[in-house]
Amino acid sequence: MIRDFGPVEFWYLVSALKWTLGLSALAFIGGGIAGIFVALARVAPWRPLRWLAVLYIQLFQAMPLLMLLFLVFFGLALYGLSQNAFVSVTVALTCYASAYFGEIWRGAIQSVPQGQWQGASALGFSWLEQMRHVVLPQSVRIAIPPTIGFMVQLVKNTSLASIIGFQELTHAAQYINNLTLKPILVYSVVGAMYFAVCFPLYLLSRRLEKKLNAYR
Repeated sequence: MIRDFGPVEFWYLVSALKWTLGLSALAFIGGGIAGIFVALARVAPWRPLRWLAVLYIQLFQAMPLLMLLFLVFFGLALYGLSQNAFVSVTVALTCYASAYFGEIWRGAIQSVPQGQWQGASALGFSWLEQMRHVVLPQSVRIAIPPTIGFMVQLVKNTSLASIIGFQELTHAAQYINNLTLKPILVYSVVGAMYFAVCFPLYLLSRRLEKKLNAYR
């Protein structure tokens, strides 16, 4: 039976949006934690560690996110674990985000003027002390705008979770479309929801970027 698109259907989409936001937050937190270690490994003075970091970044940046989702989802079954869509998409997005965050933050760290590194070294700081007390506090200001900009990409990429059956906004839109047979209306509403989440982040990123340029 074909249904009209009404308040019930709309609030169903809103409920699914909560999962999209939650998934984005988990990917951001997990990817951020792993990403800072990747970034530090990328600029470490030990060459093997830098090579491992480069390999990690290149692997996950070169692999399509959809393929990564499939590998994690079906890989769980290969090792005798339950094929949980939520766990699979969280792991995949965390790996994906950590690779990009690692490269973004590596650029921010290396953009700190060499004089700051040399001054810290002259004071007798170890490499870790240089990072903690001198380099990282300055690189945070530089890293914030591109980090927020990538969050927009992360929110949009959660839509791929629908491929493995995770009930987020895009998956809910497919279900409502099958009930109402009104794809233009349904996907316009869903597009407006993504826009309402992503556009403020985009504006925030641009504003912070302008402030950073003015500061420089």
